Amino acid sequence: MFPLYSIAKSSVNGLTRGLASSLGPHRIRINTVSPGWVMTERQVNLWLDDEGEESIKRNQCLPDKMQAGDVARMVLFLASDDAAMCTAQEFKVDAGWA
Repeated sequence: MFPLYSIAKSSVNGLTRGLASSLGPHRIRINTVSPGWVMTERQVNLWLDDEGEESIKRNQCLPDKMQAGDVARMVLFLASDDAAMCTAQEFKVDAGWA
């Protein structure tokens, strides 16, 4: 399964860069937001067990559990004028997953 994930992710990043290059002259910015393990109700109910808690402690640089709002704030930043010169990038919102 991991090879398929790697191929898909690489393709999305390539598409991001290609579209940014093509659409940049029109001042259209293209970026990718890659979230980590977001603690939705479904994730908590189905997957967050003691092993999952340990994985977060072991693999994340930041100790807090990621929420949907953490990803939304990145998207809002990218949609704002403050991100006017951000394009062709992958922005990871993953609490520093190692």
